[in-house]
Amino acid sequence: MSTIHITNGDVAADSLRKALEQASRTGAVLALRDDLAVGPLQGIDDTPQVRADFWQRASGDDARDFVGEFEAQAASLKAVVDGATHVVVWHGQSAADQLTLRRVCFHLREMPQRLNEVCLPIDDLMGDADAPLRRPDQATSVGMFAPDLLLKHLPRAAPISVLRIGRLALEWQEVKLADAELRRWRGNTFMSGSFAELDARIFEHAAEGWQSAGRVAAHVMAANNGLLVSDSLVLWRLRELAATGQLQLRGESDMWRSLEMNVTRATLSPA
Repeated sequence: MSTIHITNGDVAADSLRKALEQASRTGAVLALRDDLAVGPLQGIDDTPQVRADFWQRASGDDARDFVGEFEAQAASLKAVVDGATHVVVWHGQSAADQLTLRRVCFHLREMPQRLNEVCLPIDDLMGDADAPLRRPDQATSVGMFAPDLLLKHLPRAAPISVLRIGRLALEWQEVKLADAELRRWRGNTFMSGSFAELDARIFEHAAEGWQSAGRVAAHVMAANNGLLVSDSLVLWRLRELAATGQLQLRGESDMWRSLEMNVTRATLSPA
């Protein structure tokens, strides 16, 4: 029986394809391109509209067809469910990866014999000079692992027990019901968060006056967030804060080198 490997994001999928090529394996790779740790999850398994609307707003890209992209993703996932292939879900220790695992388990809960997983340990990254620095929150994603590291884990794909699949599927339903703005992964547990907490991180690493927005974003992304914060997410929060008058922006919004932000003392030290 053939195998399809599922990852969270294109970077992870590209690395895994290279690993499969090095191993002369023919398994297909499906990248689920949605950071499930961020934004509303209401109705995600029924309609793409809520997620598409959120990412349209967060990206600021009015020309991009998010509805079409999410519909295509839903069709790809349905094709996996309707097929007969073995499925291997690759995941690290991050909210997005763990939620991807649970979402796939939810959709394939009636076919447990097809489900397998590869859990990537953070210790593998410590010996890789090219890997990102170890984070204070220990968050990792498959995209942080080079192809040669993924290669050695190919033989370690293991079946997921029926009981565990049921538990993971239930956790996915619980997380959807909670429908928080942010979801963190701490101590093998999901914790709800808000965009206001991320905004507070921005001000925590900002100084008074005009400064590099990219420098502030880098500090926020590397902080102990409990989730992997992308630069596009920080940029969206900067735009939102600017729209409400809490800071000012100047420069090209899609060019971090030129983008600057201005914060007042009153904002940094509210009465």
